[in-house]
Amino acid sequence: MKTKTFILLTTVLLMATISCTRQQNPFLTEWNTPYGIPPFEQIKTEHYLPAIKQGIEEQKQEIAAIIDNPQAPTFENTIAAYELSGGLLAKVTGVLYNLAETDADTTLNEIEKTANELLTVHNDEIFMNRKLFERVKTIYEADQSALNREQQMVLKKLYQAFTRNGVALSAQEQEELAAINQQLSNIQHEFGNNLLAQNNAFKEEFGIPVSAYSDEMTNCSDRERRKAMFEAYSNRANHSDNYDNKENCLKILRLKAKKAKLLGFENFATYQLDNKMARTPQTVDAFLNEVITAAVKKAKEEVYDMQKIMDEDIKAGILPAGSKIEPWDWFYYAERVRKAKFDLDESLTKPYFRMENVRNGIFYAANVLYGINVEPLKDVPVYNPEVEAFKITDADGSLVGIFFTDYFPRSTKRGGAWMNNFREQYYNKKGEDVRPIIVNVANFNAPTANLPGLLTIDQVETMFHEFGHALHGLLTKCHYVSVSGTSVTRDFVETFSQFNENWAFQPEILARYAKHYQSGEIIPDSLVAKINNSNKFNQGFMTAELAAASILDMKWHQLTLEELEGIDIAEFEKKVCKEMGLIDEIIPRYRTTYFNHIFNSGYSAGYYGYLWSEVLDKDAFDYFTQQGIYNKEVAEKFRKTFLEKGGSEEPMVLYEMFKGGQPDPKAMLRARGLLD
Repeated sequence: MKTKTFILLTTVLLMATISCTRQQNPFLTEWNTPYGIPPFEQIKTEHYLPAIKQGIEEQKQEIAAIIDNPQAPTFENTIAAYELSGGLLAKVTGVLYNLAETDADTTLNEIEKTANELLTVHNDEIFMNRKLFERVKTIYEADQSALNREQQMVLKKLYQAFTRNGVALSAQEQEELAAINQQLSNIQHEFGNNLLAQNNAFKEEFGIPVSAYSDEMTNCSDRERRKAMFEAYSNRANHSDNYDNKENCLKILRLKAKKAKLLGFENFATYQLDNKMARTPQTVDAFLNEVITAAVKKAKEEVYDMQKIMDEDIKAGILPAGSKIEPWDWFYYAERVRKAKFDLDESLTKPYFRMENVRNGIFYAANVLYGINVEPLKDVPVYNPEVEAFKITDADGSLVGIFFTDYFPRSTKRGGAWMNNFREQYYNKKGEDVRPIIVNVANFNAPTANLPGLLTIDQVETMFHEFGHALHGLLTKCHYVSVSGTSVTRDFVETFSQFNENWAFQPEILARYAKHYQSGEIIPDSLVAKINNSNKFNQGFMTAELAAASILDMKWHQLTLEELEGIDIAEFEKKVCKEMGLIDEIIPRYRTTYFNHIFNSGYSAGYYGYLWSEVLDKDAFDYFTQQGIYNKEVAEKFRKTFLEKGGSEEPMVLYEMFKGGQPDPKAMLRARGLLD
């Protein structure tokens, strides 16, 4: 009797402890916050890992219930059930991975690293689970005619997740693959930390954040300072110190090559492209070769124009005789050529591009095109005081989603600009449409004691670009999370971000947001004309550096394990640049040791996707211009065909549904002014 009493008491205490823990950890409770926004002020670093471990256990139980279901496999009891599993994990990682990129410190970095290790093991256990796969396979190989198209795509995507993650390997091979995945997770994390440290070191040395590099290089007349900045910028994480990424890059490449070989692919690029639009490395190589050839041809003309300006400086005694355009001269002399050719000076445009006004512009353009409305949200949780929140509603007043903006640099924030989700859109177990929570992050020119945040022309385009991603995530109307929003192939996803850039400098849109930060004066028509007349300026350089980075990415990932032995990063880069015909005055937009897209993100053998997607984006915009760029019917068709459907249909099928035909492969080159 005493034993039973003791057991009962122990059980009660254990349940009370669990209950207390759940009450203390905000991830383990329902969020009684406006619109289900994470209660950031309640979340502490000690909450993440216990919640992740709990989330892993809960999803294991959910998957076990799917496997143990005695009924024959169906879409509902297997695929849909899997789609709804892992809810707690999504809740935790939605916060952790966003904050690890924007508000990281040593503690959060360690938490993220441990979380990556736990989740890598967990994902391997899921996608190497033969019992679960057999249920998925049974449904996949059966007649799918009773499934709607979205369900068919969800099924296909899940089936491929298994086949591409080693479910058919032997137990020993699966163990080897799991070890590779774990090592990759750790080394990629180290790569990102090294790059963040180097970015901060650059700021300490030169007094500007990395995000302001091109702006400073454009306006700096001190050639020695430009050279010093160029050398520091282009050699980030490429020094023999604690933040050197060379060995990390090679380790990552070897592990990826080993993974591809284990899964039966010639190299990692072949593995990556097997389920993308382009399909093969050969297709991408041919595409990029055409682009780089056209870009370099135009870039040589740009060098000639810049050299003429430099020669004037030589005659004036500003530079020594024999001075030639070098990589650290490009931004500075390109700007001077632009001033001479188009009478366009960014010091005259920036006062009209106050961050808050440009943001109003992206909201206005979205209203004109898609009928959505935006209102500021006050007194809701945000993860940093600099973050602002907005409520997005449709024309009928229904909720579209919640949108955060986080636009200025911090030492805890990684470089660049991006869109991410705190919560994906999907239909929950009750059949309710759960609307997304989206964030746009950037590193724009920050306000100073004397000036508000004033943006360059390039930063204005970037803001429109990232909101294009946000629209893709916000307007989606899918039932299943795996195909919702931006969950499309990597070489399709940039179509919608780049498409949104087309509205940044339309005169009608500019007239609504481009207001002088002091006088409130609308940007003059003469200045608008100069901006639009120069929109193809310097595109040889811009396209060449982008294509060069894309080619470098592809060449690295086409190497086999054997070819990677004993390779020297600097020599390989030099060889690839020579083979592609890149001129000495230009380097790839990202050199290997700071190429975060391909070594610590999802763009491995996929950076070409920006240019590939731009073919679709520019062709779609051509279609808009033919119909009228503010044509409500065309905009509605674009919204319903692309933005609402996410990954619920094959990309090219969607494109042909929208346009009624194939895209013009020359659309991107024509838009950039690279065709005669």
